[in-house]
Amino acid sequence: MQVTVNGDAAELADGATVADLVADLLAERASGHDRVAVARNGDVVPRSSWAQTPLAPGDAVEVLAPTAGG
Repeated sequence: MQVTVNGDAAELADGATVADLVADLLAERASGHDRVAVARNGDVVPRSSWAQTPLAPGDAVEVLAPTAGG
């Protein structure tokens, strides 16, 4: 299925969850940084719900990591 992740098209397996998507993204980054927030179609998805939150074709997902500034 196709979804949008941070503005880019992404292809995911049917039945993928928010947890699956985050795991894939973190594996690609290899940054060791797993503190992220996720919104699906404009609604924040609590970390405790990631594994139970299915993604659907056309969903828009934003995965955000905190950044330090000053």
